Amino acid sequence: MLKLNHKKLDVWKVSVELVKDIYKLTSDFPKDEQYGLVSQLRRASVSVVSNLAEGLSRSTELDIRRFLQIARS
Repeated sequence: MLKLNHKKLDVWKVSVELVKDIYKLTSDFPKDEQYGLVSQLRRASVSVVSNLAEGLSRSTELDIRRFLQIARS
């Protein structure tokens, strides 16, 4: 069984930086966008990182592929 550590992947590292950048960028958005666009951008960026990490912790190749496809989407 293939075991990968998500923290060693360049794509995971770049995704974490994206999350930080999105949070910085959206902190200056208007307050009336706090629960709309800001929330959506933040959740989407965190979703990439989360799906990479969760996918690589799965035990079957099919599960790993599914989570990686979700992250890519």
